[in-house]
Amino acid sequence: MSRSDAGSDDAGESDRLPSIARRVVAPFVDRTVAERLVISVAAILLSIVVGFAIVLVSGRVAQCGTAAWTMPLTGIGFCYDPVEVYLVLFNGALGYPFAVGEPGLFNPNWTPFNLSLGLTLSETTLLIFTGLSVAVAFRAGLFNIGTQGQLVVGALATALTVLAAAPFLPEGPVAGVALIVVGTLAGAVGGGFWGAIPGALKAYADANEVITTIMLNFIAANIAYVLVLEVFRAEGSSVVATEYVPEHARFLPWFFPESSDFALLALLVGFGFIGGLYYLVEHTSFGYDLRTSGVQAAAAEYGGVNAKATTVRAMTLSGAIGGVGGAVWVLMSEGRWLESVPALGFDGITVSILAGNNPLGVLPAAFLFGLLKGGALEIGFRTDVPTELVGVLRGLIILFVAMPEFFRMAGRYAGLGSRGPRGPDAGGSGETEPADDAAAVEGGEADA
Repeated sequence: MSRSDAGSDDAGESDRLPSIARRVVAPFVDRTVAERLVISVAAILLSIVVGFAIVLVSGRVAQCGTAAWTMPLTGIGFCYDPVEVYLVLFNGALGYPFAVGEPGLFNPNWTPFNLSLGLTLSETTLLIFTGLSVAVAFRAGLFNIGTQGQLVVGALATALTVLAAAPFLPEGPVAGVALIVVGTLAGAVGGGFWGAIPGALKAYADANEVITTIMLNFIAANIAYVLVLEVFRAEGSSVVATEYVPEHARFLPWFFPESSDFALLALLVGFGFIGGLYYLVEHTSFGYDLRTSGVQAAAAEYGGVNAKATTVRAMTLSGAIGGVGGAVWVLMSEGRWLESVPALGFDGITVSILAGNNPLGVLPAAFLFGLLKGGALEIGFRTDVPTELVGVLRGLIILFVAMPEFFRMAGRYAGLGSRGPRGPDAGGSGETEPADDAAAVEGGEADA
């Protein structure tokens, strides 16, 4: 192929987005971390304003005996108080540390080890693992939509392994630690195996990983369901579930109420995974291969990266982390494998996008999700606002916050911006050789 042909191909790639979409997306592309943080904060504020209006409209349409909120000056009454909704949403998720309507700013009776904050941190902990799982694949240029299935397989592998190993170890702290480690490793192996399948199909059969991972979600859920229903179901159980793992083999809820389903040790493990994965991706040869493949596959191949092996390894690592999330769900939250596995894998996709596919960004993104879910529970308990409306507000905040980052990723994929996958020459001149792209990876890979 001549250089002019290559240039026309590059120009065609840079036109992946329609002109109108390009004008919308382009302003989000070349932004520093500080600028993106400001955009995220502005998005949260805008979503709150829109949500305020939605609550008002809903409260005006609803039927009630006494108005919960009256608009100043106009005297128009509404069945739902939008101010109360947001106060409960954010303040309630933390256990009401702020004394709203009382003298002073802080609640003197507040303790950080309360049930509401425990529920928020429990959700945060689980989303750390699923967010990291998706982020690893995204950094390699792969769309792993199958974290949910990998979590299901990892959770089942953990429950069955701990139940099988427990009789051979005497009850005690040492046995408990050993069972937790073995169970977590089993979850990683199960999830990694399930993630390697679409990775191999992508690498050696050129199968679209989006389709294969989605289909493997259904396969994992149904295989696990049938196995537990027919073989591993707890005797006398009214639901499709395994036996409970021994109490000493679980993450214990230190300081927090047991009903919060939160263990501080599990959160610390999540911190360890964030730090370890960041180091692996940013400071190792495997991480360099992974990032290079995600930024510019052709440049990676030119530089000697085995693209097929990297694809399989990336999907295996992604699945393993998702499997660890399943292990934590079993050993911290449920204590057994249960048919109603929460959709943590799908939430992890949005967590990863919100985090910019950066392991360090997964923590605040997961905490935001945990905060919204914990606050939604509080609204259901303390107000008359319908749960459907709470779901709308929660989804609205997530959408507004994640959309700028999604635009940035779309712009990167389309080759917009001075730090795009094809380097400064992203305008489509086609004069950049693969070797030049490989040299430019170090400068632009973190934004890919």
